[in-house]
Amino acid sequence: MIINFILLILGFGLLIKGADWLINGASILAKKKNVSDLIIGLTIVAFGTSAPEFIVNTVAAFQGREELVFGNVIGSNNFNLFIILGITGLISPLVVQESTIKKEIPISLVTVLIFYVLANSFFTDLSVLNRFDGILLLVLFGAFLLYIKQQLAKKPVIDMPVEVSETPARIALLIIIGLAGLVGGGKLVVDSASIIAGFFGISEKIIGLTIVAAGTSLPELATSVMAAIKKNADIAVGNIIGSNIFNMLLILGSSALVRPLAYDPMFNTDLYVLMGGTVVLMIFMFTGGRKMLDRWEALLLLITYLLYSAFLISKAL
Repeated sequence: MIINFILLILGFGLLIKGADWLINGASILAKKKNVSDLIIGLTIVAFGTSAPEFIVNTVAAFQGREELVFGNVIGSNNFNLFIILGITGLISPLVVQESTIKKEIPISLVTVLIFYVLANSFFTDLSVLNRFDGILLLVLFGAFLLYIKQQLAKKPVIDMPVEVSETPARIALLIIIGLAGLVGGGKLVVDSASIIAGFFGISEKIIGLTIVAAGTSLPELATSVMAAIKKNADIAVGNIIGSNIFNMLLILGSSALVRPLAYDPMFNTDLYVLMGGTVVLMIFMFTGGRKMLDRWEALLLLITYLLYSAFLISKAL
């Protein structure tokens, strides 16, 4: 057990350093390619920080561990929305672009609604996410990438133009090493935390919604915190919204292709929390005359998650 605690700490270190390398490489790339930080956050950074969820879910799907598959993604998305945006918003109020509020956040809400309908199988007797559902989610993910491509073609904007002297090789190395650190660190954290949790007799569903979800979301946490410290709200928010969309469409779609996954309707409560939180986030960013998440609003997100966690713990006892 001591070894697992050591591996947990090592995983945290890899995640934090990997996030730092990734955020630097991605920001430099944004400047050199004349692409806005929001788009970089919604794509490269979001994909890289979602890699741990992808790895965990692929293995869990092969093993037929449906509760871990769904608990990981739903729990990660709630952790992203409430904890990560809450913490980054406390560090620095997050001023975001109008398109984030009117387009990207609503898209993330729609993906949850679509998954909710598919997983509950309202038109059949069984609640299952089958391979056809997986294909549909992946097609929608492709549509999201096309939307990002259109955004690039319309009007790429650089928020803070700077001189960039980094070579392409160094930029690529920063991003690759950063992603490797995130993936390796995420896997160490998840594996060791799962063993520790199992030792104390916690159910797999609760492990998925809490420890595994938090573990696979640590790359998003580290990346968004680094972005907030560097006053880069677009990458901080774009990373979270992009990761949530990636999780719902790409990761669950891929998991369902591996094998059909039986869905426990008990997860619906957690989906309601995710839907409600997304709606509240849009309302927060529209209030006050500025398109931003204030510190007191960020604090409310954190408090909400603590209450939600208490609810999960009460169910586990």
